[in-house]
Amino acid sequence: MLAVKRSSNLIQAPAITQTDSRDKWSKKMDFLLSVIGFAVDLGNVWRFPYICYQNGGGAFLIPYILMAIFGGVPLFYMELALGQFHRTGAISIWKHICPIFKGTGFAICIIALYVSFYYNTIIAWALFYFYSSFTSDLPWTNCNNPWNTENCTNYFVKGNVNWTNYSRSPAEEFYTRNVLEIQNSSGLRNIGGIRWQLTLCLFLIFTIVYFSLWKGVKTSGKVVWVTATLPYVVLLILLIRGATLPGAWRGVVFYLKPKWEKLLETSVWVDAAAQIFFSLGPGFGVLLALSSYNPFTNNCYRDAIVTSLVNCLTSFVSGFVIFTVLGYMAQKRGVNVEDVARDKGPSLLFITYPEAIANMMGSTFFAIIFFMMMITLGLDSTFGGLEAIITAWHFTFCTFAHFMCLLSWQGGAYVVKLLEEFGVGCSIIAVGFLEAIAVSWFYGIRRFSNDIKAMLGYTPGLFWKVCWVAISPAFLAVTDIFTFLSRIIRFSVHGY
Repeated sequence: MLAVKRSSNLIQAPAITQTDSRDKWSKKMDFLLSVIGFAVDLGNVWRFPYICYQNGGGAFLIPYILMAIFGGVPLFYMELALGQFHRTGAISIWKHICPIFKGTGFAICIIALYVSFYYNTIIAWALFYFYSSFTSDLPWTNCNNPWNTENCTNYFVKGNVNWTNYSRSPAEEFYTRNVLEIQNSSGLRNIGGIRWQLTLCLFLIFTIVYFSLWKGVKTSGKVVWVTATLPYVVLLILLIRGATLPGAWRGVVFYLKPKWEKLLETSVWVDAAAQIFFSLGPGFGVLLALSSYNPFTNNCYRDAIVTSLVNCLTSFVSGFVIFTVLGYMAQKRGVNVEDVARDKGPSLLFITYPEAIANMMGSTFFAIIFFMMMITLGLDSTFGGLEAIITAWHFTFCTFAHFMCLLSWQGGAYVVKLLEEFGVGCSIIAVGFLEAIAVSWFYGIRRFSNDIKAMLGYTPGLFWKVCWVAISPAFLAVTDIFTFLSRIIRFSVHGY
C-alpha cells in the first residue's frame, strides 16, 4: 500500500491508495504500445496528409509543431498524470478533482461511444476489402462487374479515355455500389435494408474487440503487441514500394512544397491545433484509463514525450506513403497531383489508394497488407476508446452491439458521416477545454504539481505550468470557437 502525504503548508488532498486488487499492466511496453496504438490511428494516414498539403505543404509543419509543443503535448502529459495519480476512470475521477465537473466525465464517455460506433464500422469496411483482396484480379480493377454502371470508366486502360463529370472509376463504384450499396438509400430518412455481408464483418470485428478486452489490460496488453507494431511494418513496405513508382517524386513535391503565404491565414493555425488535438487524443478519457493501470511511480513525463514524438513522426511518414502513390496516379492519368488528391477521409482509403494499388505489380499482396494495416490501426483505437468507457462506466457490450447493427445497413455510411462530423468535432474540444480548466484553475496548479512530485520525485517546470494554466486552455478555446463558426458559415451557405 502506498499513501501520498502532504506537508502542512500545502492544500490537503485525498490520500491515494494503490491496492493489489486493481489490474496492472504486465509490462511497461504493454502500456506504451497501447497508448501509441490509440494515438496512431486511421486519422494519421488519411487526415494529416490531406490537411498538410491543403494548408501550405511543408510550411504547415511550423504551426503543427508549435501547436504540439504548446497545446497537444502538455494536455497529453496532464491526462497521463491524472490517470496515474488518481487511478480511476473518466467519471469517478471528478470526485477527486472537482465534483461540479462530473458531467464532463459523462460527456467523455458518450463521445467515446460515438467514436467506437463509426470506427468499428470503418474497420468492418476494411475487413470486407481485405476478404475481397484474396483474388488474382482485384474486383475494383475493371468495369465488368454486376455492380458497375454505364458511367464506369477505367483510367488505366490503354488508349484515350473520355472522362466526364458523370464518369466514375471502378474503385469508386466498388466502394459505393458493392461494399456500401448506398444507391439503395436516399439518406438518413431512408437507410435502406441490412447489408448482411457488412453485418458479418461487423460481428467479427465486434468479437475480436470483445475477446481482446474481456479480461481487461491483461489481454489487451498482449494483443497490442501485434496490432500496434504491424502497421509500422506495413507502412515501411508501402513506403519503399511507393518510392520506387514512376512519378512518386511529383507527389512528394506536392506534399512538402512550402507555401509560406498560407501562414498568414488563421484557418491554417486552427487546422494545426485541431489536427494535433485529435491525433494525440487528450479529452477522450482513454489516456486517463490506460495510465490508471500504471505503477504509482511510473515516469509518465517520459511516456508523454516518447509517445507524442512517435505519433507526430508517424503522421509525417504516412504522408510520404500516401503522396508517393498519388504522384504515381497523377502520372498515369496525365493530370496534376492536386486533381488526384481531392479525396479525403474514407474516400482516400477506400477509393483512391486501392485504385492505385490495383494497378501496381503484385497488387494482391499490397492490397492485403494495406487493408490489414487499416484493420489493426482501427482496432487499436477501438481498444483504447472502449477501455475508457469500461473503466469509467462498467459498460456492457450489449448496448454497443445493438446500435452497431444500425451502421451495417445500406445507408450506414450516412450515419457514420453524421457521427464523425457532429458527434465528435467541437464537442470533444469543448470537453478538453473544461478538463484543462477544472484541473488548472479549480483543482489548482499547485496541488496538481505536488501530485506529480509525489509520483516522479520532482515538480513540473515553469513551461508546463504556464501551458496548463493559460496556453493550452486558450489553444482549445480558440480552436473550438473557430470550428463552431466555420460550421455555422458552411451551414448557412451550403445548408449542411
